[in-house]
Amino acid sequence: MSGRRVAVLGATGLVGREMLLTLEQRNFPVSELVPLASERSEGKKVTFRGEEVTVRAVKEDSFKDVDIALFSAGGKTSKRWAPVAAASGATVVDNSSAWRMDPEVPLIVPEINPGDVKLAEKKGIIANPNCSTIQAVVVLYPLHKAAGLKYINISTYQSVAGTGKAAIESLRDGSKAALAGEGYDEKVYPHGIAFNLLPHIGPFDGEGISEEEWKMVNESRKIMHLPELRVSGITVRVPIFRCHGESVTAQFERPITPDEARAVLSKAPGVVVRDEPKSAEYPLPLDVAGTDDVCVGRIRRDTGLDNALAMWVVGDNLRKGAALNAVQVAELLL
Repeated sequence: MSGRRVAVLGATGLVGREMLLTLEQRNFPVSELVPLASERSEGKKVTFRGEEVTVRAVKEDSFKDVDIALFSAGGKTSKRWAPVAAASGATVVDNSSAWRMDPEVPLIVPEINPGDVKLAEKKGIIANPNCSTIQAVVVLYPLHKAAGLKYINISTYQSVAGTGKAAIESLRDGSKAALAGEGYDEKVYPHGIAFNLLPHIGPFDGEGISEEEWKMVNESRKIMHLPELRVSGITVRVPIFRCHGESVTAQFERPITPDEARAVLSKAPGVVVRDEPKSAEYPLPLDVAGTDDVCVGRIRRDTGLDNALAMWVVGDNLRKGAALNAVQVAELLL
């Protein structure tokens, strides 16, 4: 297999560094790495395959002869530079929300809709879904194929890593201050995150539905090719450093028992079943952090809906929720 010239825009951020690690761990055929970032990060060093590589400031000619460009630098940056990269001949895999709902841009989770990669020919851009959406649909889609998904309700418990390095520092500093009985000025969230829960991820619309909640609705439908799927829920930021948890209720067209669901999910790619609640065996963020699979447990009959199951889903938002999914998409391009 011939090597590819791979650019990573946002190489110094949490997800960018995780992308570099994932490329290395999966032995992606990188002939040359081009780490890119804003001007303020120019000259910094990142490590790839045991060697330090100098970060360059992104410019008009940064993507010359680049085959694949992995973006993790925010929606505004992506809108500016993804078309430039694509015009230079690169295929962009973008981790921001900038392109996800563009009808000419595929939104891909490789375990679900790998065939949509062909749609990238239109704009040269592939969108990486929202982290919470990815881990939910990886579990839900195999069950949909077995019993016909009709409705889902998802409550998320999202770590501060989803906001970036500043949020991790804020949680750490706020926790120290709270334990010391001292005050703390929260700089990242609208309220202090330490020892707190914030039902507020992204701006609210006129109905009080948050941007993150709409992502769960619209992206789930697009990825699974279920435009009429009913989706509801709430997204909550919680004071943990890494991994997202989700309480998921799924209603189906046909009956499906918890045992049948476990059998289906035990064979599903990218899914691990941990479901022995009587032995206190269920997915935990501390166990899942740094791993690639989405873990599911507490699978049980829902007590309020017919033909419905409830379950608990945990995934590493920096791995499968971002970097790993992007690299898997890049592997499809090979």
